[in-house]
Amino acid sequence: MPSLNFIGGEKGGVGKSVTARVLAQYFIDQQRPFVGFDTDRSHASFSRFYADYASPVVIDRYESLDAVATVFDRGGSDAPSPSVVVDLAAQTAAPLARWVQESDLLGLLAELGVAVNLWHLADAGKESVDLLERLVDTYGSGPHYIVVKNLGRGSDFSLLDASPAMQKAQALGAQVVSLAQLHEASMRKIDRQNASFWSAVNGRTGPDALGLLERQRLKTWLRNTYATLDSLPL
Repeated sequence: MPSLNFIGGEKGGVGKSVTARVLAQYFIDQQRPFVGFDTDRSHASFSRFYADYASPVVIDRYESLDAVATVFDRGGSDAPSPSVVVDLAAQTAAPLARWVQESDLLGLLAELGVAVNLWHLADAGKESVDLLERLVDTYGSGPHYIVVKNLGRGSDFSLLDASPAMQKAQALGAQVVSLAQLHEASMRKIDRQNASFWSAVNGRTGPDALGLLERQRLKTWLRNTYATLDSLPL
């Protein structure tokens, strides 16, 4: 079963693009076909780091967003559908919800056998809690929810854990996982190279090439993150 993964959280700086990038690298390393889309007009970091796999879409234009679902229209072909990763920019929840609801996207993809995953990247603050509640209230029992505690954006998630929003999400079957922080200096080097995680692990030249132990830490981080992804309906 292929999956459609909306990587959201509605706030800026909660790790949406990093999550989209690591999910893309996971699919690549698992040799599983996927297509990526990037809704961030200002930074477009997903399509910059994974240019061979991801392309931009305009979140408030239906004819642009329709390309996300068209991936699953196989026209009678027996070839398996690829999965889809959509990196959602901040403040895109409202236009996305209008498109999903007016297109009955969840009903259509259920007929096509496509799992829809709504990823909620969370920091340790109250706003992430409020945004999770808004997400669940918007979509209800249709999709699958994946709540990601980004340990690079906080360590005490007790506010989220004890919230009615989390109770609502878990009552609908949400899975709650943690994303460990990659060493900050290594991430800065990767970003300055515009490098995929594969390129960062295997690169040896250039002023921002990772050193031996930096590459080892990145490989360890990827391995541990992949173990988490293995538990999700991807």
